Amino acid sequence: MSLFEKIVNYSTVHRIPSHILFWVMVFLLSLSKPEGHTSVSEEIRTELITEGFALFLSMISTYFVAYLVIPKLLNVKSYYFLIFYFLIGSYLICVFSRTVVIYVVEPLVRTPPFDQESFLEILTDIPKLAGSYFLHDFSTAWVFTFLKLLKDQYLIQKRALQLEKEKAEAELKILKTQLNPHFLFNTLNNIYSLSLMNSSVTSKSIAGLSEILDHVLYRCDGTYVPLSAEITLLRNYIELEKLRYDDRLQVNFRQTIDENAEIAPLILLSLVENAFKYGAGEDIGNPVINIDLKLQNNHFTFMVSNSFMPRENKNKQIGLNNIRKQLDLIYPGNYELNLSQHEETFVALLTINLHHPVV
Repeated sequence: MSLFEKIVNYSTVHRIPSHILFWVMVFLLSLSKPEGHTSVSEEIRTELITEGFALFLSMISTYFVAYLVIPKLLNVKSYYFLIFYFLIGSYLICVFSRTVVIYVVEPLVRTPPFDQESFLEILTDIPKLAGSYFLHDFSTAWVFTFLKLLKDQYLIQKRALQLEKEKAEAELKILKTQLNPHFLFNTLNNIYSLSLMNSSVTSKSIAGLSEILDHVLYRCDGTYVPLSAEITLLRNYIELEKLRYDDRLQVNFRQTIDENAEIAPLILLSLVENAFKYGAGEDIGNPVINIDLKLQNNHFTFMVSNSFMPRENKNKQIGLNNIRKQLDLIYPGNYELNLSQHEETFVALLTINLHHPVV
């Protein structure tokens, strides 16, 4: 976390202490060294009184601009009204400041007798109010307002990013709920078919499904999971599917990995499941599925090819569209998913630039 972020977080959580700290710093900066050595204590007293009241008057103008004028600037319907509002408010603040200086501060720091302006003179001396008091009282207001706007803009951007992240996570959860039940339905159908045949491998299928569900239900809550865990999931899934086809199905799974990494969960499973459902599941001959997984220098490539019976299948496109949506949310601009058909072979090629190696 940067120093600016720490300051913003502190001022947001501790608003009153941060305001006090700001005005203490302004007060200290406004103090000047006493001149001469004859009456140092008197000069210090005068300096503290005058600068203390000046600080108080600056606070009034500052909060007027920051909390009364600026919010209206963002929501006002008529800028003429806002200009009138600001001029009247500034005029009243300057009159109040001049009145406090003449009737409160000067009697405390000056030795009587001395002349004092009447209240009517204060009200009508516009050049004095604008040239001295407006410039002095409102100088700190612009600095404070700039810092406040900078902080507010940062918080707005941070909140927008947080909302965008929460929206992406919600959309991702919705997409996962579309994929997981679909996979579970297919797998249960496989086991049901084996149970009808009283197959000796039914129990093995149930054990394999248990391992798959353990991964899907309890290890895929985060945005990323270890690639090694996804590979284990794929192998369990393939072994479970191969039980249905005996020797009729040929599956070739090759992998080349130079290091482990993290990847979005269930994406690879969805592509492989797609190959089984719309390739092997509809091929009455001897279906072939080739899977090639590579990870080198954080460049990930995953290719799935399957034989298929050429015909239009809208459900297949729905599944692939869901995969694209997940990839768009997790790897925006860092992936490519190319789909192609070569005679009776369908190929899905996914490439991702991974930036999340496991530490």
